[in-house]
Amino acid sequence: MKVGLIGCGNISDTYFKSHHLYNNFKITACADIQDEIAKNSADKFNIRAQTVDEILLNSEIDIILNLTIPSAHKEIIIRALKSGKHCFSEKPLAMNFEEGKKINEISKEKKLLVGCAPDTFLGAAGQKARELVDANEIGKVVLGTFNLMSHGMEDWHPNPDFFFKPGGGPIFDVGVYYITQLVNLLGPVESILSTSGTATDERIITSKPREGEKIKVETPTTLLGVLNFHNKSKVQFFASWDVWKHNHTTIELYGLDGSIILPDPNYFGGNILISNKDSDWKNVNVDNSPLGIPNAKDGDIEIANYRGVGLSDMVNSINNSEKPRCSLEFSLHILEIMHGILFSSENSQIYKTITNCNRPRHLTDKEVK
Repeated sequence: MKVGLIGCGNISDTYFKSHHLYNNFKITACADIQDEIAKNSADKFNIRAQTVDEILLNSEIDIILNLTIPSAHKEIIIRALKSGKHCFSEKPLAMNFEEGKKINEISKEKKLLVGCAPDTFLGAAGQKARELVDANEIGKVVLGTFNLMSHGMEDWHPNPDFFFKPGGGPIFDVGVYYITQLVNLLGPVESILSTSGTATDERIITSKPREGEKIKVETPTTLLGVLNFHNKSKVQFFASWDVWKHNHTTIELYGLDGSIILPDPNYFGGNILISNKDSDWKNVNVDNSPLGIPNAKDGDIEIANYRGVGLSDMVNSINNSEKPRCSLEFSLHILEIMHGILFSSENSQIYKTITNCNRPRHLTDKEVK
């Protein structure tokens, strides 16, 4: 299928390169709110630059790849649907749950599909962990934790403002990877209890070119709480941009017969640790799986970066009349969980979800190949 990319920002290069990894889609045109940025990307990747209106009206394009800033996600997704095109969007699906429900309504009305990142849970680490959990290697999972902590983005991102606005914050920006991975492993969430805090009302940018400018913080920068899953497991979370250094692991799950530690769900690879009851940790390496082989660098560290697999799976699912693994049903439930975390913290009450979803189908190495 032919793909039109809208939003030629930081993440777009990864997607431009991804159509050389996957054999069922090709990005043929791009657009950006700033025409010059779209032209630069088009020249770099030898494709056609168009305006947003032109790309939506382009009859050759089957799917819109939405890489705009979060505040524009709803508008671009809905415009794509109304133009008769499927849409795959970067995360989050929308700025809030109400916007997500509107997208769902129009998707059903138009009988067109919407998919949404993150697709990192389809990577080698997420799918190997899924195999281990489904094979009952640690017994019934009853408890877990996830921890994501840093001091924020203002020291490296050139325009970090949106991280501290509604639709940003540690849950919507980074927590979405953790929550998506957990729903992949454990299924849907039934209820949420959380509390929040904000260490400072302003952040000072220390990155170029805006060093010294101040950002007003408009969304909580720390959220803590518990996710209660339909399968009766409970996962405690600590999500914060108010921590300089810590020694917590990212995701741990505790079963009746053992425990498992997962690598950072923002990545496709990484090592898994598993223990049977009180035995020593055993290392499970996934570097030889197709979506675990290191193919990029994050600083000096070699990583597996296969963003675009969710889009490729969506194309494959359309062609085979199947539900995509990064389906709208799945993404809408993830969005509601994030909404529920904020709602519970703001209202000091338990939030009960109204959406549900099935766990996405396991993705085998054979299918990937």
